[in-house]
Order: sequence, then structure tokens, then C-alpha cells
Amino acid sequence: MKRGHRPDYFLIVLVFLLTVAGLIILSSASSDLGRLKFNDSYYYLKHQVTYGLFVGLVGFLIALYVPYRHYRKIALPLLIVSVITLVLVFTPLGLEVRNTNRWLALGPLSFQPAEPLKLAYLLYVAAWLSNAKANRETSLFEGFIPFLLVSGLIAILLLMQPATSTVVILLGSGMIVYFLSGARLKYLLTMAAIGVVGIGLVIYFTPYRLQRLLTYVNSQNDAQGSGYHINQALIAIGSGGLWGVGYGQSAAKVNYLPAPIDDSIFAVAAEEFGFVGASIIVMLFALLTLRLLWLARSTRDRFGKLLLFGFAAVIAFQSLVNMAAISGLFPLTGVPLPFVSYGGTALAVFLTMMGIATNVSKYS
Repeated sequence: MKRGHRPDYFLIVLVFLLTVAGLIILSSASSDLGRLKFNDSYYYLKHQVTYGLFVGLVGFLIALYVPYRHYRKIALPLLIVSVITLVLVFTPLGLEVRNTNRWLALGPLSFQPAEPLKLAYLLYVAAWLSNAKANRETSLFEGFIPFLLVSGLIAILLLMQPATSTVVILLGSGMIVYFLSGARLKYLLTMAAIGVVGIGLVIYFTPYRLQRLLTYVNSQNDAQGSGYHINQALIAIGSGGLWGVGYGQSAAKVNYLPAPIDDSIFAVAAEEFGFVGASIIVMLFALLTLRLLWLARSTRDRFGKLLLFGFAAVIAFQSLVNMAAISGLFPLTGVPLPFVSYGGTALAVFLTMMGIATNVSKYS
């Protein structure tokens, strides 16, 4: 590996701004909820800092100084461990939260295996496709079918949790990396068709998923029932106007809006900071995605290039799905907003991911 130079400071600044903005927004969105449940307005913020920010900063710094090409050697073991943790959520080690099996408890610590899986999956796909010994982008039996089987296994385990939106985001990002590696278009279209049909059947035969889709088509049909969440989110966003009602002044975050610190946190931000504040958040995510894509185009190493494409894809997809869903443009999902929504595991993983991306920029 050639000697590294200065990292991309613009990327670091964007990550810093999103992380700080996320903590500021979470502090307001969670204050009343923390006071009601734990008699501590800063309970969720302190938890986010302790288990998300601190661990994430450690991960960022380690990833920043460990040359990224070393991850090629451990990509497969990391993926295997991640898949095992997905299986363990269905054992006594798993925690059922809101009728879902997405959490794993290891002693006093609990985390969502789907979050580190995003990093492990993208590392594996990039390492696997950058192997010079095989033309896996164009080969049917050495490339497409193994990619389909691995991705299919992960999709099944995630759908069982259930985490449909995570399947779409993760596998969509993997398909982008696979396509940009030089894969034949017919392979991509075949996998896309299989995915659409498969998820379509899952939605059709799962009443609550089908109800979400029907609510998206007509949210006013049951405004106090299935359409309550999206209608309250739209009211909160509309109440913000141009400049917002003011920091900490959201009326929706306690009285009306479900999941104000998770799925709906963008609606709280839009209410308090208005159209201007919401636009700045969208702009930061767009700039981060574009910067990652620019760095990917500038990187000569194939592994580093595919990694950056994957990171850009997962951040773009997840932020778009969250903000579009809570704004009524997509069906409502349970996807958190990267760097902003409450969740220490997710914040730690995204910060570690950005540490690896910054490390790639040092050698590009």
C-alpha cells in the first residue's frame, strides 16, 4: 500500500456537522419523553452519547488509522459473525421489542445485529468483488449465483425479525456495488425482479405490511387508526412553516407524534426548525453522499472504490427512505435517520463506517 496523505477534511466536517445536529435534535425530541418515563429530560441524550457517540468515536479513530485494505482479510469472518447474531435474536438471547425480534442481549449490553450487518455486508461484497482471481462481476456461477444466495439468506433472516425496510436498503446498496463493479445488467435486473416479487408476496401475505401500503395510498381513510402516524407527522411538518416554532417547542413530540425519537424525528426537526432547517438536514445528507461518490471516483484501488460506493448508497437510501416516508412520499417504515435518530448501535456503526471512508481518502 502506498504511503498515506492527509485525510479528506471536508468529509470529516460533514460527519461532524451531522453528528452534532443529530445530538441537538435528539436532545429536544427526547426531553419530554425522558422526563415522563425516567424523570430525566436528558436520559436518551446521555444514553446516545455513552453507547453511541463514545463507541462510534472509538470506532472512527481506529478505522481512521488502520489501513483499510486490512479489512479485506477479515470481511468474510465479520459477515459470518453478523449472520450468526441475526440468528441469535430468535433464541433466548434475543429481546422482543414492539412485537419485533431485532435486539440481542449479551449481559448488560443490548444491540441491533442488523446495524453492524450493514458494515459487514458492504465490506464483504467489496472485498469479494475486488478479488483479482475471479471475474465475479460477469460470471454466472462464480459471481451472480453466490451473490444471490448470500444476499437471499440475509434477506430471509431480516424479514423474519421483521425488518423489511432494512432488506430494501441493505440489498439495494449491495446491488449498486455489484452493478458498479461491472456486473452485467441482466443480472441486476434479474435480482431486482426477484426482490420486487419476493417483497411483494411478503407484503401481500402479511396483514400489517399490507395495511401500511394501503395507508400510503389513502392516509385519510382511517385518520385515527392506521393513518394516524403519517397524518400527525404531516401536521407537525406543516406546523413548522418556514422558520419553525422554535427549538424545544414542538407540540407533536409528546402529545401526538408516535416514535418522536426514532422514525419520526425528522418531523420533530421540521416542526422546530421549519422548512429552512429541514432543508439544511437534507442538504447535509446530499453533500455527504456526493462527497463519498466523488472520493470513490478518485480512488484507484478497486476495494476502496467499491467500499465508498457502498457507504454512499446505504446512507443515501436510508436517509431518503426515512425522510420521504415521514413526509408522505414513501410508505411509512421503521427506518431510523442516520446520525440523528436515537440508537447507539446505529450511530456507532455509521461513525465507524465514516472512519473507514476517511481512511480510504488518505490513500486515494
